[in-house]
Order: sequence, then structure tokens, then C-alpha cells
Amino acid sequence: MSTCLRILMSQQAIDRLGTSVSASMGQRPYELISLEDALAAQRTDADVAFISREVTGASTKHEIHPALQQVYTLLRQSPALRWVHIHSAGADRQIYLDLMAKGVQVCTSSGANAQVVATVALAGILALARRFPLLWAEQQQRQWIPMMGERMPRDLPGQTATVVGWGPIGQKLGSLLQALGMHVVAVRQQVQPQPLAQSMTQPDHAGVEMVTFEDWHQVLPKTDWLVLACPLTPKTRQLVNAQALALMPPGAHLVNVARGEVVDEPALVAALQSGQLGGAFLDVFAHEPLPKDSPLWAMPQVMVTPHAAGHSDGNETRVAQMFLDNLSRWGQGQTLRNAVG
Repeated sequence: MSTCLRILMSQQAIDRLGTSVSASMGQRPYELISLEDALAAQRTDADVAFISREVTGASTKHEIHPALQQVYTLLRQSPALRWVHIHSAGADRQIYLDLMAKGVQVCTSSGANAQVVATVALAGILALARRFPLLWAEQQQRQWIPMMGERMPRDLPGQTATVVGWGPIGQKLGSLLQALGMHVVAVRQQVQPQPLAQSMTQPDHAGVEMVTFEDWHQVLPKTDWLVLACPLTPKTRQLVNAQALALMPPGAHLVNVARGEVVDEPALVAALQSGQLGGAFLDVFAHEPLPKDSPLWAMPQVMVTPHAAGHSDGNETRVAQMFLDNLSRWGQGQTLRNAVG
């Protein structure tokens, strides 16, 4: 790494953050390199890269637009690159795996949109619990059908929500669900006694039942709502398979704001078609965009959104602040936050 720190980011990001970068760098010399200029000149000498939301654009990790592919190629061909900060909470795109394999440190913006994603997951639960998809369809037909008999919604208080993943999203959602009177089960890597200081600062987590991934099948038979808020890892890939779905009570629901690959999608479709699952709120899919021939589109008990649970107009500022904080830490030789691995 040269004495002058070379920082690669989009021109939009430079326009937004140029002054703040200067404050974070202090007296250390640096150069801001726009992605647009770097691509035009094929500059591959950046030490640090900030991948903000406008860089990835409308691409998904399965379908990468040509402009983004050029950025990925530039990153792969940058021998001086030591650290990449990304706008997303997950780092499971192949480019980031490739960079980490080369020794590049990748930091995510985990937590920046946690409140947003948690409230979207809650909205999905409330919509399905109150049968909004059914009511919306009947509204289009101008049908007035009272919610009686088999159509009667169940009370949410007393129902059990199993939240897979106990990071920022899972913890915020857990607090919201507890406020509704639901019993919350958290599935996490390790279950350890909560330190007294942490229990005092996070009183809302009292009463949450904790289980590990190794034991999570034991709680599925009592799970009314299975909520996925975990990263994609070898342990979570296809975690929700036919066996897991069969263990859930008939009519239970699935909410996925994690990654599509956490679910065996054909098994999910089969469970919905058979009635084993009563419905699903799905923001992520095994392939994105969701193929037009997927049966999930037309299922009346399924709500499909385009990987939009984390989108909100305040995220840009929160992500930028995380990058700037890490940039300051980088300059001082401190450990970076949200480093992957």
C-alpha cells in the first residue's frame, strides 16, 4: 500500500462524501478515484474501494449487468486492493468471495437497514395473519365476504415465531414480536448465558428461547411463523428443506428476508401447494429476479417482493457513516467493524 491512500468509489459517492472523507483521513494523504475514471483509464492501483448502492444498481447476484461486471473485473485486477466496504449486509456475492480468497478484507454494512428489514418482516407477518392477500383479491372483485368461520384470523398473541438468525435484524424483529404478545424462539450459532451488562442494556430480549442450528428441528413442531433473517453460509444453505417444512404445524407460515438459497424452493412450492404451509412472505429467491414461470407468482397465499425489504431512503446515510467510521479506523490501524470472516 502506498503512502498516499487511493480510495475508489463512484462519482456520486465522491460528490456526497468528499468532505467527510477528508475529515476521516485527517492529515494522511489520500486520492479519491472515481469508478468512472478508473474504468476509462483502466486504473488498477486502488488500495480501498467503497461499493455504494448505486454501483450495484438493478443487478442481482445471479444476473449482473455489464456495467457492474466491469467494476468487478476492475476489482479483481487491482493488486494493491486491501479493503472493500460494501453497502449490503451480506457478502455472499461471488466477487466478494473471490476477493477474500485473495486476502482482501471485506466489510459489510450489517445493521444499517436492520430496523427497516425487521419492520418489513413484521408487515409481512401482519398482512398474512390478517389475510390481506385474500382480502385484496376480493376487493378487486368487489366482493364483501365477512371474516367468519374458517376465514376467521387467529390471534397473534400466544403464537410462536422462530427467528433464524439473531443478528441486528433478528433481534429488532424479536422485540417487535414480543411486543405483540408472541413467543419468540431465536436460532443462532451458539447459545450462551447473556452477560449481566448486556441483559441490562437489552431487556427486550428477556424471555426469548434460544436454540442452536443443531437443535432447531426440535422447535419446528411448535413454530407458527418461521422467519429467516440469517446470512447465507454453508450451514444455512437449504436449511429449510422438505424435512423441516414437514415438521411445522399444518397451516404455519414462512417469512424470508434472508437469502433465497436458505430455502429449498421446490420443497417450499410443494408445501404451499399441499396446504402444509398456510402462506409465505418472500422477499428473496433462489434465483433473482424470480423467473416469470415460477408458480410462486400466482399463489394467492404468497406475497412476493423484489428483494426490497432493506430499501429505505435513510439507508444511504447510514451506510456512508459506517464506511467513514471504518475509514477512520483503517487510517489509525484499528480493527474494522463488520469485517467478514
